[in-house]
Amino acid sequence: MVLSMLFYLACAFKAPGLPFAREAIFLADPTVFYEKGTYYLYGTGGSRDGFLVYTSTNLKDWKGPAGVKEGYALLKGESYGTKGFWAPQVFKYQGKYYMAYTADENIAIATGDSPLGPFKQTTLKALGGTGHKIDPFVFIDDDGKIYLYHVRLDKGNRLFVTAMEPDLSGLKETTTQLCFEVSDVWENTAHTGWPVTEGPTVLKYQQKYYLFYSANDFRNVDYAVGYAVAPTPYGPWKKYSGNPIISKQHIPAQGTGHGDFITGPNGDLWYVFHTHAGNSKVSPRKTALVKARFIKTGPTDYKVGIDTASFYYLTTNKDN
Repeated sequence: MVLSMLFYLACAFKAPGLPFAREAIFLADPTVFYEKGTYYLYGTGGSRDGFLVYTSTNLKDWKGPAGVKEGYALLKGESYGTKGFWAPQVFKYQGKYYMAYTADENIAIATGDSPLGPFKQTTLKALGGTGHKIDPFVFIDDDGKIYLYHVRLDKGNRLFVTAMEPDLSGLKETTTQLCFEVSDVWENTAHTGWPVTEGPTVLKYQQKYYLFYSANDFRNVDYAVGYAVAPTPYGPWKKYSGNPIISKQHIPAQGTGHGDFITGPNGDLWYVFHTHAGNSKVSPRKTALVKARFIKTGPTDYKVGIDTASFYYLTTNKDN
C-alpha cells in the first residue's frame, strides 16, 4: 500500500529524489495520432503560440516535448494564425500528414513530412467560409468522402458538419448542416445565455456514426462528455439517454472533456481528454486517459461504456 501511494504521488506530481519522478502533462483539447508503434500527443498549451507534441510507445510512458521546433510540431508564423492556437487534430491522408487546428477563431490545415512537424502552409490562410469556426475534427468516411465537424460561434457554441473538398483545400459551404444544439439539462448547468457544445469527435461503428462532444463552458466544473448517434454523417442525431458518460460524477476530477479516441496497444479503445488543474483551479488543464468500449444493447444497437477504474493522468519523465 505504501509503495503504491508513493508511485501515485510520483506520477501525479513532480517528486524530486524519487528514481521514477514524473511530471504531469498539461495539454487541453488533446488528441493522439498513432503510426508505426509510436503514439503522438498534441493539444492546446505551451508557452508559445503553436502545438507541442509528446511521444509514447504504450500510452503510459511519455517523452518530450519532442517536436522539431523546440518541442513544437507547429509554430506561429509558419502557418495561419496570430493567437488562440487551440484544439489540433493530426491525421494522415494520401501519404501526407495533416494538422487541422483553430487560430484567430478560424480553422486552418497545415501539412508536414512527419508527425513531429514542422507543420506549415505555403500560403498562410484559413479554410474560409462564413462566420467564426473552432474545434475541427476531420472525418474520412469509408467511401472516401471527407467531412469537417466543427463549432460555429453563432448564438452559442453549436456543432456543425460540412463536406470538404477532396484535397482538403476548402469547405463545401452549401452542404453545411447543424448537428444539434443544447437541449438537455446537463449541457447548461449554469443556465447561461450562450450555451456550449464543442470538442467534436466522430467514430463509425457497425455502420452508425457516433458524435462525441463536450457541453458547458470549459471553466465550469460540470464540463462533461456525451454523444449522439446517427445513420449518416449528417444525422439525424439522437442523443444518448445516459449522457453524460464522462463527468465529475464518473471521474475523480472536475472539468472533464474535449478529447479524442485512440486504439491502445492491446486493441482497447481509449479516450484522451483534459480536466481542471484541481478542485479550485481551472488551468493549466491536465491531460488524462480513460478506457471506453461499445456494448451491444440490441440486434443493431450499441452504447458506449466508460471504464472509470482505468482513468489516469499522462506524465512525462522530468529528465527526458
